[in-house]
Amino acid sequence: MPKNLIYEGKAKRLYTTDNTEEFLQEFKDDATAFNGLKKDKIPHKGELNNQISSIIFEHLSKEGIPTHFIRRVSGTEMLVKKVSIIKAEVVCRNVAAGSLVKKLGFTEGIELDPPIVEFYLKSDELGDPLFTDDHILALGIAMREELDIIRDFTFRINDILKKFFLSRGIRLVDFKLEFGRDMNGKVILADEISPDTCRLWDLATGKKLDKDRFRFDLGDVEAAYKEIMERVS
Repeated sequence: MPKNLIYEGKAKRLYTTDNTEEFLQEFKDDATAFNGLKKDKIPHKGELNNQISSIIFEHLSKEGIPTHFIRRVSGTEMLVKKVSIIKAEVVCRNVAAGSLVKKLGFTEGIELDPPIVEFYLKSDELGDPLFTDDHILALGIAMREELDIIRDFTFRINDILKKFFLSRGIRLVDFKLEFGRDMNGKVILADEISPDTCRLWDLATGKKLDKDRFRFDLGDVEAAYKEIMERVS
C-alpha cells in the first residue's frame, strides 16, 4: 500500500511503499499536450495505460531488457523498482511525424532508415528542449558509458516493439523512453510505454491510435486507447 506521495507528474503519481527498494506508480486520467498548455481528462486512460504498459514491460523483460516493472497491483497501479531517473528523455523515430514534420520539413509518413534517436532534456521549466550527447555530458546528466548503454537499449527495444506491434496490425511510428539507475547504479528502462508515449498507426488504414487524437482534436481518444489495449492483449 502507498505511504507517501513523492512525485506527481502530468500523467502519473509515485508513492513510497513499505519496501525501501520499491515504489508504487499510479496512472492518472489526466491528459496534457504542448508542454501542458492543453489539458483535459480522458475516461479510463489511467487504467488503460497501466494495463498496456504492464503487458509491454513483461514482453520486454522476456526479451532480455531490464526494466523497473515488478507487477501490476490494481487497475491503475503498478509496483516498480526504485530508480533515480536520468534527466534525458529518449525519442526513437521510425517514421516521420510530429516535430520532424513541423520543425525540419520531413514529409509525414516517410520511413526513416535507419531510425533517428534524439535526446530531450527532462525539464518542464525549459520546455524539454532537444539536446545532444555533448550537452548531456557537460551537464553531468549521464556518463559516456551510460549513454552507450541507453542507445543500445533503445535500438534493441525498437526492434522488439516494431515486431510486437506489427504482429498486431500496428505501425510503430515513434516513441519516448525514460531510463533510470537502480539501487545498484545499473541503467534500466523506467516510466511507461503506452499510447501516451508512442505514436501508433493502424497498419491498414493509417488511423492514429495514440495521444495525437487528443493533441489535434481528432476525437475518439478513449476508443483508440481501448483498441490498442485489445490488440496488445
